[in-house]
Amino acid sequence: MSRTLPQRIDAYPTHWIAGLSVRSGRLMPFGATEVPGGVNFSVYSNNATAMTLVLFRRGERGPFAELPFPAEFRIGGVYAMTVFGIDPETTQYGYRADGPFRPEEGHRFDATRILVDPYAKVLNGQEIWGVPVDRDQEFPRRSGIAPDDFDWEGDRPLGLPEEDLVVYEAHVRGFTRHPSAAVGAPGTFAGLVEKIPYLKELGVTCVELMPVFEFDEMDNVRVDPTTGDRLHNYWGYSTVGFFAPKASFAATGRHGMQVDEFKNLVKELHKAGIEVMLDVVFNHTAEGNELGPTISFRGLDNRVYYMLTSDGYYYNFSGTGNTVNCNHPVVRGFVLDCLRYWASEFHVDGFRFDLASILGRAQDGRSLMEPPLVETLAGDPVLRDCKLIAEAWDAGGLYQVGSFPDYCRFGEWNGRYRDTVRRFLRGDLGVTGDLATRMVGSPDLYHRRGPVASVNFVTAHDGFTLHDLVSYDDKHNDGNGEGNRDGDNANHSWNCGAEGPTDDPEVLALRGRQQRNAFLLLLTSLGIPMIVAGDEAGRTQQGNNNAYCHDDEISWFDWDLVDRNSDLVRFVRNAIAFRKAHPALRRREHPTGHTGEGIFPDTSWHGAHAWTPEWSGYSRLLAAMHCTRDGDIVYVAANSHWEGCDLELPELPEHLAWHVFADTAAPSPGDSHEPGSEPRLADQSSIRIGPRSVLVLTAGTRSSISRGED
Repeated sequence: MSRTLPQRIDAYPTHWIAGLSVRSGRLMPFGATEVPGGVNFSVYSNNATAMTLVLFRRGERGPFAELPFPAEFRIGGVYAMTVFGIDPETTQYGYRADGPFRPEEGHRFDATRILVDPYAKVLNGQEIWGVPVDRDQEFPRRSGIAPDDFDWEGDRPLGLPEEDLVVYEAHVRGFTRHPSAAVGAPGTFAGLVEKIPYLKELGVTCVELMPVFEFDEMDNVRVDPTTGDRLHNYWGYSTVGFFAPKASFAATGRHGMQVDEFKNLVKELHKAGIEVMLDVVFNHTAEGNELGPTISFRGLDNRVYYMLTSDGYYYNFSGTGNTVNCNHPVVRGFVLDCLRYWASEFHVDGFRFDLASILGRAQDGRSLMEPPLVETLAGDPVLRDCKLIAEAWDAGGLYQVGSFPDYCRFGEWNGRYRDTVRRFLRGDLGVTGDLATRMVGSPDLYHRRGPVASVNFVTAHDGFTLHDLVSYDDKHNDGNGEGNRDGDNANHSWNCGAEGPTDDPEVLALRGRQQRNAFLLLLTSLGIPMIVAGDEAGRTQQGNNNAYCHDDEISWFDWDLVDRNSDLVRFVRNAIAFRKAHPALRRREHPTGHTGEGIFPDTSWHGAHAWTPEWSGYSRLLAAMHCTRDGDIVYVAANSHWEGCDLELPELPEHLAWHVFADTAAPSPGDSHEPGSEPRLADQSSIRIGPRSVLVLTAGTRSSISRGED
């Protein structure tokens, strides 16, 4: 006896709303998802009393339909509707959320506003950089549906060991916007692809991109008081759409192809053996405080998404007006969904969390010992292989360098390393002992986690460039329109004898040496080194240490510097290659000072006399010898005194001899050598270290140099 199978009904409409066929949708995933015959829309709001889906066609100013969600289309706090017969490629959408407007209770609902979907994979309305959104439109930013047909050609995240990383922090637009970049699409993901050969030749293994989530570069109302030009929100630390790549960073953004263009950038970097890390901002949004615009979260459920005082005002631990309520269960889920999306759909290798200490604050602002969000990210199966890096402080005074709740997963930007190296290079007294600790991966901070928990840096996007660090005593932020009040005053910088540009050859020579000193200390320290794009070529911001607002030559990479300062570029390239060639500089464990099975202790300290370090508060000299059990030996000496001195060298076994890799006191090209071609030191018992200089030796056989490869 035959049976008739039940007819499938979930792909068929059950209702007609605003002239469109619809049915109750699937609650998960949130956002807009293509389904057979239509698109499923799902949005969360716990406190809204009604929700309306607003649909647009691309290029048309007004909506073609507004669809209120029937009561039966809501389950709990989730509204879900499948709409049939609409074209995902040309459909744009938003929401109207109705509910109470009682700011003192945290509610700011306004059904007259059309809101961006927090889960939108594409945002339209600002596809061309520098063109403001059309605020005359009722809904200037429209959510869109991303195509899902990219051919990855078998690509997957690279999974490089942390100890092998050399991180290169870059701004997508600034990297190729300068005319000297000579790329086909300046300031875009595609433009960056054209510079991959340069990155590969330099030797970096990870590119850390400053924010690429959709943001509004035009939300800065200040002007440059000197030129009168409008300033920008150039850096992008003010997110509008967390799931959407920035359209104006894509040459194809005006055609809605920014998703594919960013995926292609990741794929091409992976082909070159370079990982991709994203700088992500979950601590605040572009909506600001109560005076800011209503874009998305505020209109959907202000009390859920933001940390509010008892009278409905915004906590401001971010310094930008609001603070995301990261440890609310719904917000935790949002952050996790976002990172999973970028890791799975874009093959991103890791994330650096801006002002990450906020991720560990409770809803009332307290610092949590075991923050649920951080624990969730650390243990998530999708993010298991992603690098997770915390900027372990916030603008509310919570400083957690060395104490961030890491769950054995998070590394940290090591602000202590930055400050110590800067002070040593400047010649400050009393920092030599601290420098020794920083050089071996900061075991006082990361004893349990090992050196790879420490992301070492001397400069970052926030602050002086390396050129400016040795060229200015004071910040010069007059062009920011804030009366030079913005930016950090504690730069630990030194101008080497003249403030700013100079023709003095002695000052210029000292500045060049100091830059090389910084690179050499950074690249011979245990941990993960991070370089800022352009530092290797002497890029300047003209003394501006807070160039967040400048979309001009202050922020752009002038590629003519690569030729003009080719000696510095060559030095950095050699130093990166030397680090890669020597496992003694890439250890996962802190040294113990014990010999073990090696020729010498894993790390030993020296001064003017071998085996006799000088730890007094007046010392400006430090030497370290690193040795692996396989016989890789590297000797690093740093002198911040204005006078040179003779160094007695540790005696090597008879079959080995000291070879000189780098000496920053030597004129170029003798200041560094390609690994494997280091000249043998004539006097094996001592060497002269110049004033304010760093030198690096390696032990090779008397007949040939040992490359120290794994």
